[in-house]
Amino acid sequence: MRVMRSALICLVGVSLLAQDPGAPIAKNFTVETGTRIPLTMLNSVSTKHAIEGDRVYLETLFPLMVNGKIVIPPGSSVAGTVTSLKRPGKIKGKGELYVRFDTLILPNGVTRDFKSRLGSIDGRDNQGFDRDEGRIKGEGNKGGDAQTVGVGATTGATVGAIGGAVGGSTGMGLGIGAVAGASAALMGVLLTRGPDVVLAKGSTVEMLLDRPLIFNEDEVEFQGANNYRRSGDGSGPVNNKKSNTGGFGRRLPIP
Repeated sequence: MRVMRSALICLVGVSLLAQDPGAPIAKNFTVETGTRIPLTMLNSVSTKHAIEGDRVYLETLFPLMVNGKIVIPPGSSVAGTVTSLKRPGKIKGKGELYVRFDTLILPNGVTRDFKSRLGSIDGRDNQGFDRDEGRIKGEGNKGGDAQTVGVGATTGATVGAIGGAVGGSTGMGLGIGAVAGASAALMGVLLTRGPDVVLAKGSTVEMLLDRPLIFNEDEVEFQGANNYRRSGDGSGPVNNKKSNTGGFGRRLPIP
C-alpha cells in the first residue's frame, strides 16, 4: 500500500511540473486565407514571348505582421508560374495572361509552397484585370486603329492631289488618293495584332492567399538574415499600345 501511495505522489508531482505556468509555450503565427501581399516584379513577362510554364520572380514590398510580429519581411522572395496565356488576335480578341504563385522564401531561408493567384495589378497599368479569376486582359486600340486609317487617308489624299494636279484633275486625284490611303492603312490594321499583355519589371501586384500560412517562432526569427531589397531598378508598367501608324501613313508610294 505504501509503495502504491508513493507512486501516486510521484505521478501527481510530474503532472504538476508539466503544467507549470512558468514553462515557455511555443507560439504559432498564422497568415490567414484571403490576405493580400504586395509584390514587385523582378522580371518582365508578356504574351508575346512567354509560354505556359515560364517562371515569374517577385519580392515582397511591405512587412506583414501577425500579433505584432513581422512574419513576412520586405525583400522575401516569391516565385510564380505562367499557367495560361492567349495572344491578341489580328482582327479581334484581346490578349490574356494568368499567373499562379507557388513559393515563398523568407530572408532566413524558411520556405512555404502553396498555390495563390493575383489579387490586383498596378494602378498605373492601363490593362484590364478580372478580380474573380485573377486574369490580366490586354488593352483595346480602337482609337489607335481609327487614327491609323485617318492618317493613311490624309496622306493618300495629299499624294493624290499632287498627282491629280500634275494630270489636270486635282479633285479626282484627291478622292482616289484618300480611298487608296485609307484602304492601305485599314489593311495594315487588320494584319497587325492588338497589344500584348505585359507584366513589366518593377510593376506592383498583389498576391491573394488561398490558404493559411503557419509559422512557428523559430521560423520568423530574422536577426542576422540577409534581408535586402532589389525592387528599385524597374520602370513599372509600360505603354503597350501598338503603333498608331501601323507602318502606314509615314510613306506611301506615289501612283
